[in-house]
Amino acid sequence: MSSVFPARPVATLEQLSTPCLVLERGKLARNLVTMAATAALKGVRFRPHLKTAKSADIAHLAAPLPEGAITVSTLREAEYFAHHGWRDIFYAVGLGPGKLPRAAALARAGVDLAVTVDHVASARAIRECARVERVSFRALIEIDSGDRRGGLPPESAELILVAQELGPLFAGVATHGGFSYNERDAAGFARAAALEADALRIAAARLHAAGFPSAMLSLGSSPTAVAAANLAGITELRAGVYMFWDCYQAGIGACRYDDIALSVLAEVIGRPAHRPNEFLIDAGSFALSKDTATAALPPEQNAGYGFVCDLAGQLLPGLRVTRTWQEHGLVVSDRALAPDAFPVGSRVRILPNHACPTAAAHDRYFVVNGNRDVLAEWPRVNGW
Repeated sequence: MSSVFPARPVATLEQLSTPCLVLERGKLARNLVTMAATAALKGVRFRPHLKTAKSADIAHLAAPLPEGAITVSTLREAEYFAHHGWRDIFYAVGLGPGKLPRAAALARAGVDLAVTVDHVASARAIRECARVERVSFRALIEIDSGDRRGGLPPESAELILVAQELGPLFAGVATHGGFSYNERDAAGFARAAALEADALRIAAARLHAAGFPSAMLSLGSSPTAVAAANLAGITELRAGVYMFWDCYQAGIGACRYDDIALSVLAEVIGRPAHRPNEFLIDAGSFALSKDTATAALPPEQNAGYGFVCDLAGQLLPGLRVTRTWQEHGLVVSDRALAPDAFPVGSRVRILPNHACPTAAAHDRYFVVNGNRDVLAEWPRVNGW
């Protein structure tokens, strides 16, 4: 397994082709242990979301086999992790009829696949697929706890109708507290976590009264997973970006900047003399993403397209990527740079604004542990 490191480094950061993803093994491990311990203390099962990591090497650390239970957001991920041995998989995106043949193939291959649904027509299609293909799914009704992305309100009359349509496939309720990203401190995360848990409890109580007891009450977002105080009745906790964290999560107070395990290695390709506080790098929107979520935060937390670190991963105050083109990024300092600073050919690491879309542009991680030595390459899966 490639997560076992070789006796010697396979390369150094200076030898890699840029741009590329760099993953700090020590920070990753600390983030994984912290979240797993949080779930254990709360007395709920933890089901890591692999939508950001998309890597079997990371999954082996986050949800070790044979018992490991995982969450995915694409069927491509589900197929990839099934190939690598995971059997308890929750596909936490509404399952459209066009994807049912692939879902059935996973079930036939021995995957205990949980799926989400929030509409009577979808529930009918899932049950018919299970009948025709002679497979079984665990179907969870998605509850909208405040994110307004998908799901039914817990008080919805349609809730019971969906459960009736699912019949024996009905397994419980699930929600995602994505609205927690609008909060800015621990108290706000705790309020969001309470809303998330209460929405599931209300929905589950109504379903139970109608004759549909819920075996699973599944919730989670990284900020609410950390903050949730009362998870009575909840059976499992999900979180994903916590593995890496990013500048947005640090900016809202869900983590520290020192917890961010992911960065993009880039080379300086331009140092315009007439703009002494700027330089160009070979990482643009395709390598960093166009996400600028931190623009909504106070100026000191606005990372632009990413904050800048040195090769050892130490944050360089006042430097951020302010503009991107496809393959170029513009780094601007809020103070004048020395003429010999950041010469063409030197390298920096960019902490991502949002880890999920940044990682999605790359096919592997180059794993380091607090220095410039590359210990391993961990492939990741992309696509749908």
